[in-house]
Amino acid sequence: MQELTFGTLLYRYFFFGWLFRDVTRGSVFERAAAWRHNREQARWLPTYLWRWMGWGLFFYGLGGVVEIILESPVLSLLFYVPSALSVPVAAVTLAAWIGLKAIRGPL
Repeated sequence: MQELTFGTLLYRYFFFGWLFRDVTRGSVFERAAAWRHNREQARWLPTYLWRWMGWGLFFYGLGGVVEIILESPVLSLLFYVPSALSVPVAAVTLAAWIGLKAIRGPL
């Protein structure tokens, strides 16, 4: 087995696209197998959701600490912006999880 680089591991820790297969390619049977695979892999989406929510709260808290203790609202932006960006990523993750668990699928 090939060792993964740190960058690849970091990417896989935060982004879940590598877990899923393309359901628009292949024969009908291959697409159905990809859909089943994706539904099975959806079990990992709550983990990614918690990661993004946790990091978002961490950066929000860090921004608050920097703003209050260091009295530097400009420097706190370095922490508030990643916190704000975690919200849409968490929303997309939640939508993907609900979609994969609730929709029956093509076959």
